[in-house]
Amino acid sequence: MDEKFYIEVVCKQKNHGDARVCGDVFYTRKIREEGRIIAVLSDGMGHGIKANILATLTSTLALNLTQEHKSVESIAATIMSTLPVDSVKEMNYSTFTIADIDVDGEVKILEYENPKTLFFRGARRFEPQWNVVVLEGVKHAGKEVLTTSFRLAKEDRIVFCSDGVVQSGLGTDKYPIGFGQENLEMLLTDAIQEEHTISADRLASKVIDRANLNDGFHPRDDISCAVIYYREPRKLMICSGPPVDPANDSLMAGLLQKFEGRKIISGATTGDMIAREWGKEIVDSNVMTDPDLPPVSHMDGVELITEGILTLSKVSELLKKYNSAYELGKGPADLIVKAILESDKIYFIVGTNINVAHQDPTLPIELELRRTVVHRIARTLDEKFMKEVSMKFF
Repeated sequence: MDEKFYIEVVCKQKNHGDARVCGDVFYTRKIREEGRIIAVLSDGMGHGIKANILATLTSTLALNLTQEHKSVESIAATIMSTLPVDSVKEMNYSTFTIADIDVDGEVKILEYENPKTLFFRGARRFEPQWNVVVLEGVKHAGKEVLTTSFRLAKEDRIVFCSDGVVQSGLGTDKYPIGFGQENLEMLLTDAIQEEHTISADRLASKVIDRANLNDGFHPRDDISCAVIYYREPRKLMICSGPPVDPANDSLMAGLLQKFEGRKIISGATTGDMIAREWGKEIVDSNVMTDPDLPPVSHMDGVELITEGILTLSKVSELLKKYNSAYELGKGPADLIVKAILESDKIYFIVGTNINVAHQDPTLPIELELRRTVVHRIARTLDEKFMKEVSMKFF
């Protein structure tokens, strides 16, 4: 796969009614040694805990079997043999869609009973050749699985969802038989035409919000929409901490200045150093948006300037608990997390000079050295969000 491009993978969800647990489960896995990304969306029958358990089992099996390069027949048959079958409807208790993308940009889709996967090349729909695989075996004989494969091109999008999207609004005057596949296609096409570079995150959110609206903001089923977007990477550089050797101040400031992408400075001393090297002026703000952190500052050439280690420590905690239902605030750490989530490649340039203010024994024990905090953030971004992270220490 061309390293210039990036694969954004996002799933947004809304739970059925007031349920605390979603009956749809979405898992992703990046297999670094093979340069593969696998994404699975499973819809457990019904909703709540039982549906979630069945969908979790399905997604886990699908991920593991796909990672092992099992055949379509083997993956589908193993999942169906493992799951129970509804004795009345004679249906498996879970449906699934699997997307497997390899290092050469080859995409394989395996789909069972979920709404049909949609493909966009730019703002235009395209339809790859689908194959129908008829399964054999006593428990699942005659059941059909759809599969297709094609090579990704820049600005390609893949969209797959659960029944909660296409069946939203069912029984209403506007959508007596549900929102449907055709309306979903129109919604996606309009959104992409209106904003050609709309992120996977925003596109999936538009689908979820519309389905939620169709159901009168009280979903009658679990709602999930996954979007895969192959595009130019969005880059962010976070500069924090002055170098141990002041002779490296100009080098660090130069790296930040030449960087092509969004830029954030975390640390007042770091901000002063960069401003001095760039010949710029920092404008402070007195607006408190987080009672635990000082207000942000601003300077031409960077998006914002925040306090240092305290802010980064909170960034780390926010990233750990963040999920599709979590709403970020307007505090300094929230703004950094938002910028991180909107970016694909995050570059940290970190000075490791010790701030004497942080040697105060009355400060909380979780206030750690900058290097440790940055390493923790990088690990979370890699493992949980599949971001590409680079670190350089001075």
